[in-house]
Amino acid sequence: MKRLAKKHEALAYSAVGLAALFLILVAVNFLASTASLRADLTEGRLHTLSPGTKKVLRELSAPVKVKLYISAGEAMPVPLRSFARRVAGLVDEFKAVAGPNLVVERYDPRPDSEEEDAAQLDGIEPQQLASGEQFYLGLAASRLERKQAIPVLAPARERLLEYDLIRAIARAGASERPKIGLMSGLPVLGQQYNPYTRQSAEPWVLANELRRDFDVHTVNLTATAIDPDLKVLLLIHPRDIGEQAEYALDQFVLRGGKLIAFVDPYAYFDQQPTPMPGMPPMVTSSALPRLFQAWGVGMAPGKVIADVVFASGEGQRFTPTVLSLNRTAFARDDVVMAQIETLLYAFGGAFDVKPADGLAVTELVRSSPNNMLVDEAKATVAGEEATRSFVPSGRSLPLALRLSGKFRTAFPGGRPADKTAKPAAAAAASHLAESARDNAVVLVADVDMLQDGAAVEVQEVFGRRIVVPSNGNLAFAQGLVEQLAADESLLSLKSRAASFRPLTVVREMEAEAQVQYFGKIKELEDELQKTNAALQSLQGGASQGAQAKGAQILTPEQQAELDRFRKKVAETRLALKELRKNLRHDAERLVFLTKVANIALMPILVALAGLGVALVRRRRQARLAAA
Repeated sequence: MKRLAKKHEALAYSAVGLAALFLILVAVNFLASTASLRADLTEGRLHTLSPGTKKVLRELSAPVKVKLYISAGEAMPVPLRSFARRVAGLVDEFKAVAGPNLVVERYDPRPDSEEEDAAQLDGIEPQQLASGEQFYLGLAASRLERKQAIPVLAPARERLLEYDLIRAIARAGASERPKIGLMSGLPVLGQQYNPYTRQSAEPWVLANELRRDFDVHTVNLTATAIDPDLKVLLLIHPRDIGEQAEYALDQFVLRGGKLIAFVDPYAYFDQQPTPMPGMPPMVTSSALPRLFQAWGVGMAPGKVIADVVFASGEGQRFTPTVLSLNRTAFARDDVVMAQIETLLYAFGGAFDVKPADGLAVTELVRSSPNNMLVDEAKATVAGEEATRSFVPSGRSLPLALRLSGKFRTAFPGGRPADKTAKPAAAAAASHLAESARDNAVVLVADVDMLQDGAAVEVQEVFGRRIVVPSNGNLAFAQGLVEQLAADESLLSLKSRAASFRPLTVVREMEAEAQVQYFGKIKELEDELQKTNAALQSLQGGASQGAQAKGAQILTPEQQAELDRFRKKVAETRLALKELRKNLRHDAERLVFLTKVANIALMPILVALAGLGVALVRRRRQARLAAA
């Protein structure tokens, strides 16, 4: 009886303790909900606004109205409800920073309602369920006559949600569309008559896309000055650029202009006819030699990057100079690169950067360590011939980069002398030796990626011309322009924590195995050269008479050397086969173990924790029973 009474007493104490703990938790939650104090303990700081976002919101000169169109209740699919709450919460944080200069209105666009009509007028697109019902999840920002809409807010762009929202608010708050300059040695904006082809050229798809969002102004490639009203300049293939034009670019950057330059050591799509009839067309190249030298950027002339990890094609079409880049080659924390899935990088170059004092470099796109710079004469070689003399460099090279900081002039002596200038020409503006504040320049070592042939597929559907992007090339170029044309505060924004985390260990294993593979091929080629040299040496020691009698008969020494080489070839092929087999085995094992860890590790830990708690309780009960 006494033991039973103690047991009931222990149960009563436990019940009272649990009830007290429950009441304490309810009280703490209630008090915490009324307080404004918050702490963001997530790994990627998912719930903390960036300094650039806060700066844009605090500097709004007039009220901007934000309309949130979110279908409520059962109309919103269950998987999107938590995302919709996060969107609304982020807008509330914007409101807390901006104060009265941000007016937030929420609408529930029910079918056949005035809210649905307003959503359609604001450019919000309905989304359809499998049942045929429609729902809305979008946003529109407006100020006076200016309006910026995000027709569909999708979870796929959640890492860019803050950037998308603040960009729409910043654009709506601006008084006019951003102006950008386009300076190119190619007919990007179209050409009425081409003297070489005797045909007109349509504008590139890139040009049409840019004209939709910006006021595009043409800048001549021979310009000696750039319009001060232009804040962003897109430079595409500046072939044969002169000192005067480079000086204009230099001063443009120093006064605060943003430069995006696409250069190329081998512009495959820009083939110019030669003056000699019957000769094949000549492929052109472009660079900014004086500016690159001042910025600490190098690009080997006439050298195209070959990369066996990102190479395109298979078999005899294996082309290591046409790179199919995926997300492992991109800076995933950068806003521009965060949503790019693939890039086609055709016959491009690579940079070697040692930034000048005051400049910092950010690699936006990089190659794998298994790369090699090849001569332009071998740029289009494919198949086995392309890898016969391949020697990996062992280090990744930047293919696209951003320089940021304070720039210094590449012309310390001032404007270079122009022999063609007239004496009565107007005096040039004052020379700038250094930028007054931090600036940004983006450099990309490929021009072909912007051409329609590399970036899009044009289809004819019921007599209409449909343009379908074949990769992320155009999105990459547009993203660069949009980022630099936006408020300077947005340049500091980065994407949220990335959900994609590639198996970098597997990739490193593959790269190491490929280095060994090509190393053995190189060893085999060297052995072949040595064997040929030995055979020639043996042949040279034979008498002229013996050679005349039987040129096809090998001496015993030559036969032994040839047999040795054949044995070496067989051993090398066996080693290569074993290497490939081991690579596949190790990679598959690592992938399997990683999947097992991701799927089963947490349940196993929970089960072990449960067993541990049960064991502790059982021992405690045993001690109580013994007492």
